[in-house]
Amino acid sequence: MKKGIHPETYRLVAFKDMSNDVVFITRSCVNTKETIEIDGVEYPVVKLEISNTSHPFYTGKMKLVDTAGRVDKFYQRYAKKK
Repeated sequence: MKKGIHPETYRLVAFKDMSNDVVFITRSCVNTKETIEIDGVEYPVVKLEISNTSHPFYTGKMKLVDTAGRVDKFYQRYAKKK
């Protein structure tokens, strides 16, 4: 690896899956503005839309995630072509 391109200090950061409220803590150097308290300890928090606890590949459950009606718009365009 190249020297001097990686951060010297990593800190504990909480990553929160917003679809099912699962939180996991790992070391990261990501910049955050928000914090969360877990077991009396305050951590910087990064909010995720999807993680391995909610992704269909890992859970085996098909879940339709519709953001701003994109799926409906797709179905409307597809219906016009038939």
